[in-house]
Amino acid sequence: MPRRAVIALAAVVAVLAAGLVTWRLLSPEPELAGALSLVPAETSRASWTDWEGVRRELDAGVDADSSAEEVDTFMAEAFAADLSAMSALGTSAGTMQEQLGLSPATLRWELLAQSGDGAVEVFGVADDLSYDDLAERLAALGWAEPDEEDGIWVGGPDVLTGVGSALTPELQHFVLLPDRHLVLTSDQAPYLEQVMEVVDGGDDAADDLADLSAGLVEPLAAAVYDGAYACEHLAMAQADDDARAEADQLVTAAGGVHPLTGFAMGRLAGGDLRALLQVEDADNAPGDADARAQLAAGPAPGQGGDFGDRFSVEGAGSRGREITLELRPEEGTYVLSDLTSGPVLFATC
Repeated sequence: MPRRAVIALAAVVAVLAAGLVTWRLLSPEPELAGALSLVPAETSRASWTDWEGVRRELDAGVDADSSAEEVDTFMAEAFAADLSAMSALGTSAGTMQEQLGLSPATLRWELLAQSGDGAVEVFGVADDLSYDDLAERLAALGWAEPDEEDGIWVGGPDVLTGVGSALTPELQHFVLLPDRHLVLTSDQAPYLEQVMEVVDGGDDAADDLADLSAGLVEPLAAAVYDGAYACEHLAMAQADDDARAEADQLVTAAGGVHPLTGFAMGRLAGGDLRALLQVEDADNAPGDADARAQLAAGPAPGQGGDFGDRFSVEGAGSRGREITLELRPEEGTYVLSDLTSGPVLFATC
């Protein structure tokens, strides 16, 4: 990376850090952070889609009255804009709209949280959603109604297949929470019981991921990983021998980096992206910010070409243990979907 570019990146560190501090002091909890406070502490990875924001970004006219075909067209537009890659509902949307009256055309937001124990979809729904209508639809389609209002509607693979062959398995079982404007789903009923312990305040939530995600502010789509998942799935170890050797040289030339304890990347309104990389020791964050910004502006071993073919680095900085990279994608690229799976050199551990 040219020295002039390195100096330019370093010059924005103080301004970016000050801006993040001011925002966090004055702003309420973002919806993504709030959603992560509802899922188990063991959650290792989470995927977020702000469907309300996506519809606004695309100036989409879909709503509760839209047809399945119109919803599928909207999903195709969201995919082309790299706004739907974090959702689990890509093949489910049209059928959900038609059969359940609930889909990306009406949802406020969606969080898919995964751990070694299971996965849960958390849906933020519109204030005017008729839970009575949703319950009637579920019962008519074969889900077994629970005895308690916040109990589990048990379905299973046979029920789901009967509704639509393209539906995600995460829709097998439901919990309806009208007081919270939420719907929870999972492919495992026992895991939904575990999630409900968190929702009710009985078990610990994914607070570390929630705290990290707050730096994304209000992303339209995002991925949030704990350190173990990031260091495994974004690692250069997934690349071939030549790419790993090149990566080692580039990291050494940049001054070295420290292992990550968390990683988040979000697509923001207007098209830019923000990457958050968390290290164990705050003293190491400023140096890592410089090194990782340099790596993000250079070759992309393991992916081919240069990162500069995909995006430009508009700013880099650190606050506490967190490093922030501000990225501006080139037109027609899929930076969020590409860089939330490895190998990703600037996110190496």
